[in-house]
Amino acid sequence: MTQYTIIIEDAGSNYAAYVPDLPGCVGAADTVEELRELMREAIEFHIEGLRVEGQDVPAPSTKAATITIAS
Repeated sequence: MTQYTIIIEDAGSNYAAYVPDLPGCVGAADTVEELRELMREAIEFHIEGLRVEGQDVPAPSTKAATITIAS
């Protein structure tokens, strides 16, 4: 199993996401749950396309964290 980090952003009327380790792998959906599933499919499709093209598949290297601050 390989795990890629996705960055999810509130786009106002929906949610958008991208994969920092896979440039061009993006998606948007109405809910975060839908977006997570869509991005799983998008990552698989993106990697398959890279392999078909004979390109290297970038290894996951991006990490994300949240930091809590006093407001």
